[in-house]
Formats: sequence, C-alpha cells, structure tokens
Amino acid sequence: MKKLLHILFICSIAIESLAQSAEIVTRANDFIVTLSSDLRAKAIYTWDDNERYQWHFVPKSRNGVNLHSLNEKQKSAAFALLKVCLSNQGYRKATDIISLEKILQQVEGRSEDDTYRDPLNYYFTLFGTPAVDKPWGWRLEGHHLSLNFTSVDGVIESSTPSFFGSNPAVVPSGNERGKKTLRDEMDLGFALIHAMDANQLSKARISEEALPEIVSYNKRNATPLTPTGILYSELREDQQTIFMKLLDAYIKNYELGFSEKLRKKIQQAGINNLSFAWAGGLKPGVGHYYRIQGPMLMIEYDNTQNNANHVHSVVRDLTNDFGEDILREHYEKEHKDSN
Repeated sequence: MKKLLHILFICSIAIESLAQSAEIVTRANDFIVTLSSDLRAKAIYTWDDNERYQWHFVPKSRNGVNLHSLNEKQKSAAFALLKVCLSNQGYRKATDIISLEKILQQVEGRSEDDTYRDPLNYYFTLFGTPAVDKPWGWRLEGHHLSLNFTSVDGVIESSTPSFFGSNPAVVPSGNERGKKTLRDEMDLGFALIHAMDANQLSKARISEEALPEIVSYNKRNATPLTPTGILYSELREDQQTIFMKLLDAYIKNYELGFSEKLRKKIQQAGINNLSFAWAGGLKPGVGHYYRIQGPMLMIEYDNTQNNANHVHSVVRDLTNDFGEDILREHYEKEHKDSN
C-alpha cells in the first residue's frame, strides 16, 4: 500500500509539474506581449548569449528591463511569471527582499529619492523564446536577489544558481521591527550547531573565525570546497531532523516540480554524503558562516557584515547550474535523432 501511495504521489507531482511548466511558458509570453518594441529589445537576449551567465547580487547596473521601466500592467505580468516559478515560500522571500530596500534606505539614513537602495532597481531578463519545444530561460536580479531559471523541453530543469540575501537580517526598528526575511535559514542553522555535543562540534566547526563571504561568490562554475565538516550520517536522529528542515528552507523555494526533482537528485547522490560545516561565532550578533555540501549540491550562508545582521545565501547545483547537464543531454539526443 505504501509503495502504491508513493507511486500515486510521484504521478501527481509529474502531472502538476507538466501543467505548471505550460503555465510558465504562458506567463513568460504574457509578459513579453505587454512590452513595447524598445523594452523587448532590452529584455530579450538570444538563448546562447553570454549574458545568461552574468549573474550577481550587489547593487549595480544590469541588463534587461528594470521595474522603473514598467507600468503596473507590465509589473503584474512580470511578477506573475516569478510567482509560477517559485513556491509560496520562495515568492514571499523574493518579494520581501525587494521591499527591504526601503527599510535599508531608512536604516542608512538615505533620502526618499535615493537610487542606491531602490525597490524598483530589479531587472527581468529573458533568454531565447519561451516555448515547450526548445530551451529558454529567464532571470530576475537586483540587490540581494538573483534567480536564474532554465527550461528544456517545456520543463524547468534548473533554478540555480539562486541567491537570496537580507539586509538587515533582523529589522532593528520601525513597523517591521524584528522581521527576519530569511528566518529559517538563520534560526535552523543555529538550532543545528547548538544541538551538537563537543565531539560533533569539533568536526562541524571548521574555523572559529567566520568566512568573510560566501566562497563561491558569483563564479560562473561552483566547485566543491574543503574541509567539509560533519557528515549527515554522524548526526543523531533529532539532529538529522533539524538538518532536513534546514535543507528544506532552501530547496522548497522553487516550484513543486523542480523542488522535487532537486530533492530526488540529492537523494540519489546520497543523503549520508551531505555534510554540514560551520565557521565563526555560535550566537546571533557574532559573524558566522555555514555550508551544506554533497556530491552535487552546495549551499552557503554567510552573516558577517553590519555586526552580523546582513545575510547572503546561495544554492549551487555542482553539476547543473544554468541547466548545463540537462542541456548537454538534450543536445546529444538531438544530434542522435538527426543522424
């Protein structure tokens, strides 16, 4: 019975994923048709343009169309595309990160017309033609947010690299005082390290000094890092429960089909091969860093800036960022079919 229920669950996910994939194509084209020819020229790049790999998470000028350029109808269509590519959890985080720009503007004492901390300074960029029969992708990016999606044969096959940041990590004052945009990423990391005994902590804590930034930064290709810390298999059952909740804080940000695909890929690579590494202080307010790493996955979290109230976090698929592994298979199949 359990096996049958599992099969039915997998089938239901597959059906929902196919329906959602078709909706993603629809939403992308709905956004495109709202744009003038000038905006389309800015928003759309060819599929093979190197711009697709030019991702970052700092305040800077970007290519694409930013929210300043869009009217309300266009913004609504753009965020409808974002919403169908993320889970409710992921969409809430993304939109909260954008809204934090106004709070950061106040925290830093900037004027209302300041353009450095600006919730409209986020860019939508598409690559290729949204369709179910060819590769295409798109990106939403601005300060502390970089979401990169790749679709192959009508299915989202990659949503990495994905970067979520938060400054302030905990809002210090005002109506939003105490708000944690990345609450689970923060709190569950501490919960896991605090649950360890002295022997486990000696393995997990790779340095008493926090790393100053996520190590993979905005590199085109992420590579495994050492030392790896403590293995999942070395944790007690209660600690493994916390570990999995922390993992879910990241992999459940995406739309259901891709989240489950990523989870299955992690499981196939071996949950026991995942490790947890910590560097820096063991309490909030002191700079700290952690990493979850496995054969195909790397998650980094860093909170060191602004008196450890400024979070950077990233998910990298070590084999399939920007859909490269799936695209390789796709092109190899196309080549065989054409012979």
